[in-house]
Amino acid sequence: MSTSAVPSVLFVCVHNAGRSQMAAAFLTRLGSDRVEVRSAGSAPADAVNPAVVEAMREVGIDIAAETPKILTPEAVRSSDVVITMGCGDACPYFPGKRYLDWRLEDPAGQGVAAVRPIRDEIERRVRGLLAELGVAAAA
Repeated sequence: MSTSAVPSVLFVCVHNAGRSQMAAAFLTRLGSDRVEVRSAGSAPADAVNPAVVEAMREVGIDIAAETPKILTPEAVRSSDVVITMGCGDACPYFPGKRYLDWRLEDPAGQGVAAVRPIRDEIERRVRGLLAELGVAAAA
């Protein structure tokens, strides 16, 4: 469990270059300083997917400077909620954590037009998560 006074959420996907980056960016924007946000990948890519960067830019969120990060047991251990997005057996499991699995299409290798509906679904789920956590979304 995190030691901070705010809930901590970790988003995990294989490459940490698309879905988990979008989810972390939305939660950071909408949760403001009322949620601690992390993202990681079981096999991180070298860079965030350019189509994902562009799709997020369209909604006013710049993630161009983000870099994929490796998933560590400590990141899981220090998070209250772990949301997986297709990392399979590579995701470490710790008793007492709340795990959610968001099945979403992988934006890897797709253009901006294909990423937009994934982005919009992630935003919808992040808003739902904030409501579950009892955190009002920022405007």
